[in-house]
Amino acid sequence: MMQFLESHLAVIVGVLLAAAAIAHMLQQRRAPSSALSWLLAMVLMPYVGIPLYIMLGGRKMASIASRKMTLQLNENNILPLTQASLIDRALRSHNVPAAMRGNSFGLCRSGLEAYECLIHLIEAAQESLYVSTYVFADDEVGRDIVARMSKKAHAGVRVRLLLDGVGSLKTGKKLFTPLVDNGGQFAYFMPVFYHPLRGRTNLRNHRKIALADERLLMAGGTNIAAEYLSPDPLILNWQDISFIVEGPAVQPFVELFRSDWAFAAREELPIRNFSETFSDDSERQAVLQVVPAGPDCRHDGLYEAILSAIFAAEERLWIVTPYFVPDDALTQGLAIAARRGVDVRIIIPDKSNHFLVDLVRGTYLRTVQEAGASVMRYTSSMLHGKVMVVDNRLAMIGSANMDLRSLFLNYEVAVIAYSAPEITALASYIDSLSKKTINGYPPAGMMRRLHEGMAQIVAPLV
Repeated sequence: MMQFLESHLAVIVGVLLAAAAIAHMLQQRRAPSSALSWLLAMVLMPYVGIPLYIMLGGRKMASIASRKMTLQLNENNILPLTQASLIDRALRSHNVPAAMRGNSFGLCRSGLEAYECLIHLIEAAQESLYVSTYVFADDEVGRDIVARMSKKAHAGVRVRLLLDGVGSLKTGKKLFTPLVDNGGQFAYFMPVFYHPLRGRTNLRNHRKIALADERLLMAGGTNIAAEYLSPDPLILNWQDISFIVEGPAVQPFVELFRSDWAFAAREELPIRNFSETFSDDSERQAVLQVVPAGPDCRHDGLYEAILSAIFAAEERLWIVTPYFVPDDALTQGLAIAARRGVDVRIIIPDKSNHFLVDLVRGTYLRTVQEAGASVMRYTSSMLHGKVMVVDNRLAMIGSANMDLRSLFLNYEVAVIAYSAPEITALASYIDSLSKKTINGYPPAGMMRRLHEGMAQIVAPLV
């Protein structure tokens, strides 16, 4: 009798947990494919699906989002609302910092340039040096950067290094002993084995931010590892791109790092007074808007900006991304743009470093290709850059890939450039990539389509 009651109680508890998990999942904004995959997992395999959802299924962290401060920007540098684009206005409604004038903007187009930019930034730091990265490898480049950061810490510079718990999982703490011994600090953002039942295990910090004295910024998609950057011009690095900024657009990145560091390390970094006004001189004419995204943001502003830009495109819509797993709305928007006669180009690596993503992407790429878009496969090396150019109205660069993980799960940050020189520079970068590509995405046989379909069911879960 007791055994019967226990089994009956277990069934009741299981049903209640399933109902609660499903109700929570349905209340979150998700791509239909993601919601359906979780629903099937919890209904068909409840003893596996429900624990996985508790550990991996959370998407927004309302408590952190509610604490995010509204940035107090210098009004003299904010682009007047009468001059703001429709996307800028929409983003402002989500409390995203407005587009700002008076910035300098430069690109790091290769592994060598990225290495030189990062070293210059580290050497320039006199008061503070903040670095956040997804991957920090224990290799010759990683050890070199640690040595340089340690030297700065020894000289009295406030050095803080933030690593993602998954991206830098293979990197042991011993690598950072010189940094700590010299007065610097490092922390892991959401370690993998830290409170997994809090529903945050699947929410990774994918932002790449390096700040010197809260004045000079390097950001983009470049991690700190030998495959991304190197002092040797003869080494074939992954094809990636980052950017350097000076001016008021640095301030939102400072606030992002401060918020991420406070969450990971439980330390409130001092607040610098951003009272400086940046003039539109010959070196500072870039109009830039910083767009954060992730569980710490109440809304999906970056996703909405990308979707709006796709539907607004009239002449060209060029996209560079290492991983292409969009939702139905983005796929349809790209297909419609191609049918409207927009020059739609999607540049991806011929083969990326993630087999599952390469398997999933086929259905989406063939859909937009059949609508008239050009799918171009980069063959020289692994392509890791993330860039989008829309007509002559805007260009976007940052850490986010064109996939569901970046757009709905990861902590990301992008910059939208509205000024002509920056749009031209990023368009030229994409044009240079296109010369090293194979045009067209190959058709798939029945077995390939079957495997792609199975992968599409699994991919939204992670």
